[in-house]
Amino acid sequence: MNRELEILRILENNSRISAKEIAEMLNMSVEEVEETIKKLEDEGVILKYKTLINWEKAGVEEVYAIIDVRVNLTREKGYDDIAKRIAKFPEVHAVRLVSGDYDFQVVVKGRSLKDISFFIAEKISTIPEVRDTVTHFLLRTYKEEGELLFKDEEDRRLAIVP
Repeated sequence: MNRELEILRILENNSRISAKEIAEMLNMSVEEVEETIKKLEDEGVILKYKTLINWEKAGVEEVYAIIDVRVNLTREKGYDDIAKRIAKFPEVHAVRLVSGDYDFQVVVKGRSLKDISFFIAEKISTIPEVRDTVTHFLLRTYKEEGELLFKDEEDRRLAIVP
């Protein structure tokens, strides 16, 4: 496997790992690892280092929604143009072109259901190419970025014995 890909896989799993630890894992020098990481950052392959936080456990209440968006394309405005416009809103966390009945899946975050409803009504729905939307509010997240956000709890239901 390519050394760059090996480093990327390690960083994807743990962005706090040191260059020294990566060098030991891959039998490389620390300088080689640091140069490779710097190159990948400069090329835009590594875009951001992120911490995954369980906000529910931290006591922070946020509302997430997935908005399915159907659009009308024109000669002047294609998928990329519409996606870029939607992506510029600070409430938007992800915009994905998808197959199926809708064209885009948009993930948004707000402080309340009202905030998200306002966002859809005032910002998304006012884009001329947007034909219609369907909104799905996230009720609970069980797994994010490959990490379980809950601990297995003992089953407290009463056993039914025939």
